[in-house]
Amino acid sequence: MLLQDLRQTWELDSVFPGGSESKELLAEINWTENEAKELAKKADSFTFSNETFLSLIKELQSFSERLSTAGAFIGCLIAQDVKDKKAMALRGRLESVYAAFSNVGSVIDQKLMDISEDAWKDLMSLPEYEHIAFSLNERRMNAKEKLGISEESLINDLAVDGYHAWSTLYDLVVGRISIKVEIDGKEEELSVGQAENKFSSPDRNVRKDTFEKFVQAWDHEGEFCAASLNHIAGFRNEIYKHRGWEETLKEPLAINRMKEETLSAMWNAISSQKEIFVKYLDRKAKLLGLDKLSWYDVDAPLSSANSKMSYDEAAQFIVEHFRTLAPKMASFSEKAFLDGWIEAEDRSGKRPGGFCTGFPTKKETRIFMTFSGTPSNVSTLAHELGHAFHTDVLKEMPYYATNYAMNVAETASTFAEMIVADAAVSNAKSKEEKIALLEDKAQRSVAFFMNIHARFLFETRMYEERKAGQLSVERLCELMEEAQKEAFNGALDEYHPYFWASKLHFYITDVPFYNFPYTFGYLFSAGIYAKAKEEGPSFEEKYIALLQDTGKMEVEELAQKHLGIDVTKQDFWLKGIELAAADVEEFLALTEE
Repeated sequence: MLLQDLRQTWELDSVFPGGSESKELLAEINWTENEAKELAKKADSFTFSNETFLSLIKELQSFSERLSTAGAFIGCLIAQDVKDKKAMALRGRLESVYAAFSNVGSVIDQKLMDISEDAWKDLMSLPEYEHIAFSLNERRMNAKEKLGISEESLINDLAVDGYHAWSTLYDLVVGRISIKVEIDGKEEELSVGQAENKFSSPDRNVRKDTFEKFVQAWDHEGEFCAASLNHIAGFRNEIYKHRGWEETLKEPLAINRMKEETLSAMWNAISSQKEIFVKYLDRKAKLLGLDKLSWYDVDAPLSSANSKMSYDEAAQFIVEHFRTLAPKMASFSEKAFLDGWIEAEDRSGKRPGGFCTGFPTKKETRIFMTFSGTPSNVSTLAHELGHAFHTDVLKEMPYYATNYAMNVAETASTFAEMIVADAAVSNAKSKEEKIALLEDKAQRSVAFFMNIHARFLFETRMYEERKAGQLSVERLCELMEEAQKEAFNGALDEYHPYFWASKLHFYITDVPFYNFPYTFGYLFSAGIYAKAKEEGPSFEEKYIALLQDTGKMEVEELAQKHLGIDVTKQDFWLKGIELAAADVEEFLALTEE
């Protein structure tokens, strides 16, 4: 099917008609507020039996689906218009519901611990819990490491106007930033997302000017951002201290269902293999006529072969390449394009970045990004469609079986990216086009192995320093630049000291350390992709089986079951890095004078 004349704004009215003015949305929020109170009463009076427990779990999952749908919808409203004050007010109401529901969870968690070990094992062996036993076992185990009900409830209540409130400040700051730059003799006023797209402009003057104005804008907001980040980190550190958790990474590792040995093996493998990527950066600098790249040059195109694609062309390109290895993912993506599930329009007022979100009650997803036609945009689009497909293959599973960790979530998205990127290289029509496509792949490797490594180094060190007191804007900039220099092996001439301020991921309170899972997913998907290439389209059923298990086991078990690998050893990670290095080697060979 030819994909053309596609809409670039998403269709949301089928979820709740009328946007932030929706009467149906308001009714749903009212329902969640009242139902959360009813669930609190049921949790308080709950007496365990097989029948009462099953009934309660069904109610909790149903409520979670409806709350998640409302929350995702409001998130979409704010993303498409960061100045939608009514949506922000509704989000505030819903955050109170989330806090109340978390308190319900704390009460239930305490009661789970009161069930005897034998009774619990018997319960979890029943067929009704086949898909959610892992989730419930995990919940029971995590509850044992937390404080009592009253203390955890107090944390949840205070988090609304403390912890999470500092996170929402980021959206307000982003919404008021306007970056004025001169392009082709005309002054343009850009949003943060539009400005970030300019870093892949072929004109270095545009990149440099935009970067300088970008840094100035974030410097102007630096005190607000520093206050947010300090209070987010301080709040989290205090919770950990009261729970007796000494390691900052304890919660992020638990959320990602992975061992510290796995994370260490991954970063150690990457650190030992960075030299080839430094060579790539040096070669790119030479090809651009520079002694060294600066931060704003890393995503610069090398030639006219990096020409822009229209949105329709990108859609067609992605679906066709998906079909070579993952026909079901191709059909799903085609539906997403045709049904208007993607917000891609390049306009001001949108939140920067891209994401995929799900509406569990509708069994649908929506994708958000700002599409300006760059190769990076095409990769982002494929990436988010991978996320959406992952959600889709789980849509008939119980809600608790759909709660997969972020690191395996990034596996599906990166797998989708790899299909598109590799197929594009194979089908390159000229040497120049092949160089451009290989360079795009190398850029992504640098992002996962260097940029994200810098984020990880910054965040771990920042949290440690925050234990001793608040960090100034200047200190945050120092930590950021130090982390970037280390992660990039000193390969750049100029760094981005205000990256800590501009990057949304540092301000996300729902998921701490929103960094290393990306790199995990990138390398983990490399192993999956290698198997897919060996077996062809028939592998997709095995791939879907792996995705359907992502909410049911830890990543070490998932890797062993579906790929027969041990991710706690460097060997696996080195093999994934070798695949990325091979692209760089080919790039270096093709660009040799």
